[in-house]
Amino acid sequence: MTNQIHLAVDMGASSGRVLAGQLNGGRFELKEVHRFWNGPIRVHDRMYWDVLGLWKSVREGLQKAAEQWGDSVCSVGVDTWGVDFALLGPGDELLGNPRHYRDTRTVGGVERAFDTMPRAEIFAATGLQFIEINSLYQIIALSEQNRPLLDQAEDFLMIPDLFHWFLTGEKTNEFSDATTTQMLNPKTGQWSSEVLAAFNIPDKLFREPTHPGTNLGMLQRNVAEETGLKNASVIVPGSHDTASAVLAVPAQTAPSNKPDWCYISSGTWSLMGVEVPEPIINEKCLELNFTNEGGVGGTVRLLKNIGGLWLIQECRRVLAMQGREYTWDQMTKLADESSPLQSFVNPDAPDFVAPVDMPNEIREFCQRTGQPVPKSDGAVIRCALESLAMRYRQVLGWLEELTGSQIKTIHIVGGGTQNEQLSQMAADACNRQVVAGPVEATAIGNAMMQAIAMGAVDSIASARKIIADSFAVKTYTPKTAEAWDEAFAKFQELT
Repeated sequence: MTNQIHLAVDMGASSGRVLAGQLNGGRFELKEVHRFWNGPIRVHDRMYWDVLGLWKSVREGLQKAAEQWGDSVCSVGVDTWGVDFALLGPGDELLGNPRHYRDTRTVGGVERAFDTMPRAEIFAATGLQFIEINSLYQIIALSEQNRPLLDQAEDFLMIPDLFHWFLTGEKTNEFSDATTTQMLNPKTGQWSSEVLAAFNIPDKLFREPTHPGTNLGMLQRNVAEETGLKNASVIVPGSHDTASAVLAVPAQTAPSNKPDWCYISSGTWSLMGVEVPEPIINEKCLELNFTNEGGVGGTVRLLKNIGGLWLIQECRRVLAMQGREYTWDQMTKLADESSPLQSFVNPDAPDFVAPVDMPNEIREFCQRTGQPVPKSDGAVIRCALESLAMRYRQVLGWLEELTGSQIKTIHIVGGGTQNEQLSQMAADACNRQVVAGPVEATAIGNAMMQAIAMGAVDSIASARKIIADSFAVKTYTPKTAEAWDEAFAKFQELT
């Protein structure tokens, strides 16, 4: 078992990686094999994903892994962001490049949907938060703008499903990713016939959901020959990247109706929630716009999507275009040098979904809401970071309200853990212990799910113990909680 290599294909909104996971002496080791760019492709007023270009990059990564480990590579699995999808038509033709979730075709789609099916009924049938990027509103937009394409489609594949089909020829709808569509009932685990019928979405497009740990079989012959991977099975992980990331949380307690820990999967988005045994679908959950998404091991991820480090990434991009190209460390220093707790934005306001100039949008939000307008680059960055930390505090309170429990520890996993400044702000704002790490949580969870499916690890609980013993974490304790308490009331007024 210690010679087995599990390849995690982990694709995020800005980059993709192929990483190799291996058990070695009771510890789990992860090594990057290949990294490649990912991002939106703009054509006129539309935004697409270049899935065929990504497929070329994935094959290159698999080939590099074969060159290094050969027949020791026993499995491959793919995870990506949620909500986006591809359609296959007659003869398995890919019907166009999949659209990017930030494409403007869904603007106003949530409100238009309520004319057909009331908000409360959609939530009762799906348990999902209302956000324009959800697959449901993408399909509604497609139906309104190009119905013949939808009528021609024969298969609906989420992005990781598409890559699993590229690898094996097997068409699946993996459960954790399917729950991000707002078309699946989390209580039954089946596609919602009520939602599909209400919006005239053909139910023939969808397959019985496949759960994490399912073995789809060996790589197709042409893929095996091109990459050199002759003995690799394809194991479905938690295909939604957050589902895989939550598996990698080094928590010591099992999923519970009264959780004492929560997670933040921190990257372009911050997904903050708890792992519970059953979905929570009630009026309060609807009011707070929380979501019930599928996890690994039959669990539910009760969570809220938060704008995340997208605000900082976009600030950095725009400032570089203006001739001020900062490293991440330089941005941290600039924020440190700025006065604390001066102004806040709502990270989830529509202003920040896809702005042309993020720093300017932040300044305009502050001006419009009667706050001091950040003048320097550092003040803008600090405003964005502190606003994220305040949003974490707000969501923490809502999680405790929904579960009736006290959350003692916040686990931050993913690439965002490298921003130590934000982790300390989260501890201060929430007045909780923050445990940050591992950084590569999504890939670790992906590869570890494969190890469980292949019999190398006996359970998710054992996997988390191995992960806790294998990867460094950093603990942050509150330092200036009182100052954040005073500023929180101001933030709540804005949101």
